[in-house]
Amino acid sequence: MLRSMIQVYVKESNRAVAFYQKVFNAKLHCNHLNENGTVLHAELDVFGMTLAVSESAGPEPVAGNTVQICLHFGAGKEDAVRRIIEELGEGGTFTYRGETGWSPLMAGIIDTFGVWWCVYV
Repeated sequence: MLRSMIQVYVKESNRAVAFYQKVFNAKLHCNHLNENGTVLHAELDVFGMTLAVSESAGPEPVAGNTVQICLHFGAGKEDAVRRIIEELGEGGTFTYRGETGWSPLMAGIIDTFGVWWCVYV
């Protein structure tokens, strides 16, 4: 296997690419556009993980096919985690926010594009 990545399909893909670049301070590796200007395929480096973004043209998501992207930062990264939680939460919905038995700082967030994240220390 050459590599693995996480692929998300969203509406307003151009806005999503810019949003994820800002939230994660991510480097844009590539950005191929469709004829209508939406994103055919973009790849961002999110803390060493490749997040691929494409415009959603297919069916709406089906219950049971949901995936959550989890980012575990570890102790000493509280400030970064707080910032990411705040920025990912802009326009999104928190499914959980607070302390857990395994983390003093954690949030579950469905962002403004419908992508489900878990970010914690």
